[in-house]
Amino acid sequence: MDTSVPRKPYPSDVSDEEWAFVAPYLTLMRPDAPQRTHDLREVYNALRWIVRTGAQWRMLPHEFPPWQAVYQQTQRWITAGVFAAMVHDLRVLLRWLQGRADQPTAAILDSRTLQSTPERGHRAGYDGHKRRKGSKVHAAVDTLGELLALVVTPADASDRAQVGELTEAVQAATGDHVEIAFVDQGYTGATAAAAAAAQGIALAVVKLPDAKRGFVLLPRRWVVERDFAWASRFRRLVRDCERLPETVAGLHFVAFACLMLHRLVTLVAQSP
Repeated sequence: MDTSVPRKPYPSDVSDEEWAFVAPYLTLMRPDAPQRTHDLREVYNALRWIVRTGAQWRMLPHEFPPWQAVYQQTQRWITAGVFAAMVHDLRVLLRWLQGRADQPTAAILDSRTLQSTPERGHRAGYDGHKRRKGSKVHAAVDTLGELLALVVTPADASDRAQVGELTEAVQAATGDHVEIAFVDQGYTGATAAAAAAAQGIALAVVKLPDAKRGFVLLPRRWVVERDFAWASRFRRLVRDCERLPETVAGLHFVAFACLMLHRLVTLVAQSP
């Protein structure tokens, strides 16, 4: 790529302040390594553009590095866990800036179903409740809405069956600090409670009012629903367009890293 003439920036491009934070995570080899052909910041900008716009890899604008290079580097980053590490450290910093302890003692669990596409049809499941064929994203967030853990399954997998894996990932991310998890009525039952208890977490089911009329804002539960709404602004996450579930999870971490990084830069700029 010819870097002598700067391209016109996209709204999804990383800012200088954000790049100063993410560059150490993304540099998997020395900047002067002979294998490096494309500017690392431009590769990361291309990934952010893909996740935000939802375009196909082959539709990546020509002013970015070739889509093959961007895709391959993205897979390296996801495999190395750099976005999960980024989200972990951003969560600690955001909690500290808001006067909270570094690690939460409470979490909120929920799931959402992504519509299937031909690329991932071979691993699709049918969610009878949502009447949708696709994948289910099981997420855990803290009470501020910062992502803790994420598991991707076929849409026909029950929420209860994922409690063990999800809570194990939560404790791994927080150093066994979480003591309680708020869930909806889809997580009721002795099996789910036992799976959570095995990780030292008690499940607290937040129930709908008996006389529900219209939309009801549930205590605690609204936080994770807001996170799902934020994720939907990244069009690559609206449907399951990936061949591998690991890529689905990895791109969710990319999106949440973008959101959390923007909040961090904003909070730092507003601090005295």
